[in-house]
Amino acid sequence: MDVVQKKSSLTAGPLHVHDLDECRNIQKGSVFIVASGASAKDFPAQKYAGVPMITMNGAISKFVGTGIKPFFYVCTDLGFPREQPDLFSQAMGISERVALGEDHLWGNQAEPEGELYLLGRAPKQSWSDLFRTDQELVRSRKLGTGRTRSLGFSKNLKRGFFDARTVAYLALQLAYHLGFTKVFLVGVDLNETVCRFYEEPGSKTSPCRLDQHFFTRILPSLEILSKYVVNEDFQVFNLSDTSRIPVELVPRVTMDQLDALI
Repeated sequence: MDVVQKKSSLTAGPLHVHDLDECRNIQKGSVFIVASGASAKDFPAQKYAGVPMITMNGAISKFVGTGIKPFFYVCTDLGFPREQPDLFSQAMGISERVALGEDHLWGNQAEPEGELYLLGRAPKQSWSDLFRTDQELVRSRKLGTGRTRSLGFSKNLKRGFFDARTVAYLALQLAYHLGFTKVFLVGVDLNETVCRFYEEPGSKTSPCRLDQHFFTRILPSLEILSKYVVNEDFQVFNLSDTSRIPVELVPRVTMDQLDALI
């Protein structure tokens, strides 16, 4: 565990940062990834409170006041703490563990009550990657150009994560890193035209750019997940019946089917 000094006039004292190796393969079995899509509104979180949950950004509102502590909270959007300071502060206060980009430490008032882990990005693909198989940083089997060189799936976050422009994809990599073998997606609708489940008319909202990146980063990343990562030891299911994720990549299950799978 490292100690870093937070560069902020609003707080004093060092922050204790845990090494990502400390949380690698510490779990097994099922986990929920709870995102902000409209379909998450009806998810009965209390019914499944005994199952670990990873959440992100404003989806923390699903947990506020319930007594349920997210197993992990993830945020890589540098604008979110500024745009939604109350939600970010609540996330820092009730989450057992928090995974943030290092830049989140500079200038944010809220500090995590739980364990803090810092995230970095995986390196871009190089020509040498074509001639060797990396078991931890999984990429497409062909050398891409431009943005596609930064696509992949990290099985070991100590070596960095791949950014698909949706934090739910980072949460999938975190679930693998933690050792979970069965992942259930909640509210991963990826629909920019529909409000997030916690947003009310007239309330302050954060920008959404899902449409801008859906075909260039999100969908190709999910294809890597489906083709090279998912197997009998790491399965992913989608609980949203309005999700834009093709069922060929991530199969959908109903709430009636869920109990039999957990």
